[in-house]
Amino acid sequence: MLAIADVARIVGDVLSLGDRAAGLNEDSELLGAMPEFDSMAVVSIITAFEDEYGILVDDDEVTAEVFSTIGSLHAFLCEQG
Repeated sequence: MLAIADVARIVGDVLSLGDRAAGLNEDSELLGAMPEFDSMAVVSIITAFEDEYGILVDDDEVTAEVFSTIGSLHAFLCEQG
């Protein structure tokens, strides 16, 4: 089972947030709230989860709502596995 902490860790790693990653939680806003979180980050984060958890995400499933918060991303990823 994918935990919120796993989502926060991977987002922090992909975005190279360093110490800032420790502050990520379920309510942490992503798209539009973090300068590092752009369209390339979305692709990189999806790829990281696909590689680490063996899931496949269709491009048409990737929406702004999915990347609203760590919690919304977690919920989406849990539905994929």
